[in-house]
Amino acid sequence: MKIKPLTKEQIIISIDRLTRFKNTETKYLRVYKDIILHNLISPNFSRHDLDDMPYDNLKKYAQSVFNYSVKSIIGKNSFDLSINEKLKIYETSVFNLDKNVLSLLENEFDYHSCMSFINEKSVKNLQWLKLLSEQTDIISAREKLSLRYPVEIVVLVEGATEETLLPEFAKLCDYDFDKNGVYLIPAGGKNQVVKLYYELYSILKLPIFVLLDRDGKQNALEIQPKLRNIDKIHIIECGEFEDVLSKDLVKRTLDYELKNISETAFEFEEEEGNRVKYLEEVFKHRGMHEFKKVEFSQMIKKNISDENDLTPEIIKIISEIRNLKSNC
Repeated sequence: MKIKPLTKEQIIISIDRLTRFKNTETKYLRVYKDIILHNLISPNFSRHDLDDMPYDNLKKYAQSVFNYSVKSIIGKNSFDLSINEKLKIYETSVFNLDKNVLSLLENEFDYHSCMSFINEKSVKNLQWLKLLSEQTDIISAREKLSLRYPVEIVVLVEGATEETLLPEFAKLCDYDFDKNGVYLIPAGGKNQVVKLYYELYSILKLPIFVLLDRDGKQNALEIQPKLRNIDKIHIIECGEFEDVLSKDLVKRTLDYELKNISETAFEFEEEEGNRVKYLEEVFKHRGMHEFKKVEFSQMIKKNISDENDLTPEIIKIISEIRNLKSNC
């Protein structure tokens, strides 16, 4: 074989992609094929060739390129495959895998030699990977370092507001998502939540918590026939996630953000369940830019202070997530 070695940065990127919380088959095939396409000079394969290639052959070519690249940087390869075995055990504990996908995991990638490339500034999944080679009590390490991995529960939400604020409110409830292995996924809308749940429920062994706005009741009905007994749906009865925020927190945020723009007395009266509409009017008439949920969630995050900012529904949501994990 004629090989163009991966750089150190490319090796780190490959390992990162292999250890993210993604469908096992999808991520391994993507990484294997990318390594072969870009770094195996001879024999030369097209994308079509790789799509038709048996998994075992893909694995052998990819690991040959990977290990040759590691050796070209470090000077030798390690034959310690303990990390590979731990990754296989983890992936099989999270996903339902057939024998073809298992064959992708039964590789001889020289992860062990690459641990020197990973430090405390690396992304969480890479820090976790390094700890697999150093620690026996990985759960204690996750709690101490807020690593999120190993993942134990998946939370599906509609968008960026929940993604930004739910972990912050959880901390006020003394429940840190990253310390407890809670992996939160913003789907990009209620219809996408349904689509993502359909993709996950049959392959995922972990419990799934689904959070939907009030207008997502029909979407919840679409999920219900497939809902496993380890999963749960929570529908926000008062409206959208912005509606569950305390009025004091919203007012404090607006006061802070508007203090250098205009007076802080509001002419608009907020209607229950229509907070987004109210905020749109405030932003429009205060001479600010267009109201955007993503930016507003960051404003709220900066102004969260203590448990007084929790509302009963937020506390209930966090409690349900906590209980879902503890019951499994």
